[in-house]
Amino acid sequence: SRRDIKMRKLDSTKLRPLKYEQLLRIEDHDFALRPGFGGSPIPVGIDVQVESIDSISEVDMDFTMTLYLRHYWKDERLSFRSNKNKSMTFDGRLIKKIWVPDVFFVHSKRSFIHDTTVENIMLRVYPDGNVLFSLRITVSAMCFMDFSRFPLDTQNCSLELESYAYNEDDLMLYWKHGNKSLSTDEHISLSQFFIEEFSASSGLAFYSSTGWYNRLFINFALRRHIFFFVLQSYFPAMLMVMLSWVSFWIDRRAVPARVSLGITTVLTMSTIMTGVSASMPQVSYIKAVDVYLWISFLFVFLSVIEYAAVNYLTTIEERKQLKKKGKVSGTYSIDAVQAMAFDGCFHDTDVDMDLTAFSDRCEENETRARAASVTNVDTTQIKRKRSLKGNMGRIILQNNHVIDTYSRVIFPSVYIVFNFFYWGLYI
Repeated sequence: SRRDIKMRKLDSTKLRPLKYEQLLRIEDHDFALRPGFGGSPIPVGIDVQVESIDSISEVDMDFTMTLYLRHYWKDERLSFRSNKNKSMTFDGRLIKKIWVPDVFFVHSKRSFIHDTTVENIMLRVYPDGNVLFSLRITVSAMCFMDFSRFPLDTQNCSLELESYAYNEDDLMLYWKHGNKSLSTDEHISLSQFFIEEFSASSGLAFYSSTGWYNRLFINFALRRHIFFFVLQSYFPAMLMVMLSWVSFWIDRRAVPARVSLGITTVLTMSTIMTGVSASMPQVSYIKAVDVYLWISFLFVFLSVIEYAAVNYLTTIEERKQLKKKGKVSGTYSIDAVQAMAFDGCFHDTDVDMDLTAFSDRCEENETRARAASVTNVDTTQIKRKRSLKGNMGRIILQNNHVIDTYSRVIFPSVYIVFNFFYWGLYI
């Protein structure tokens, strides 16, 4: 009946095998077993062409690579007669019907076979049973990085291949053409690294429950570009340290100027250090960039402490001078330079200031000075010119503390020596 005929058409077991299945005699063999099952291990050759290294992540400690993975083995069950000794090429649809090596990537986080516009899989079978199995894969794998020399470091990463089910008694993985089995695209480049070398190696891996397995390694060394970090971290840190030295040339009595400069440089160094740490994994050891930034931060911090010591010693020195001059009706006679320490204003002439009036404004002090010299305007102008010209150098020298004098030499010298040893050690 028509119903029986229709049922026979829907029954896949009644369908005639495809032509290539008849030629390869796929239905005559059990491809769930490896070739030569029960005998010696089957050798499977591997060669790899690296198409690109897509990214390197320090935070996740991994890399992403796109490559062509090719397998070579012999399966006599797939041999066929051919008068012209030509091979047959198939796509991924045949893979599910025959035995193929179960190679996987050790320490891989994610991977996929490209499938645009179709799965990028190729199978080529030769008349004598030799098989070439090729596929295009993108894989992200772990790279155990050491950041103790970051950013002056060189990272050694490897992509490892291994059979998942078959140990060395059943399957032997090897590089098909030795060191020449690994090839790379000439245009591979990375934004933050130089690719120094690619190499292939092999070894064994042991698992307590299943035994020994052959393992292949794709090794490559990456040397980091230093110029980016020089512009983003090292150069700003150098500028902040040198900027903190400017306070050594500022009058020791200009408290607002020196304190604000010191605090600004300290906060800027903290911002630089925070920005570098945010883009790095939280490791438990000290990195090379940490050493440089913390030493630079220490120099900036010491410049603030240096002024605190100068200001404290200056205050003690002035108190001793005031005690020597004596107290006259509750008023001390101090010169213009000393007066600037209290009200922050420069005075052309010596003034008598009551200690209770130091909080008065600079305009009131200037008015009093002008009122005291109204009778001799010409003399005041001459004194002002002399104070600005002939006596300016003397005033600056008198206002310099010995600690500032030594700091101008010691701070730059020590920082130069530190940079010399730092770059000599890490480069």
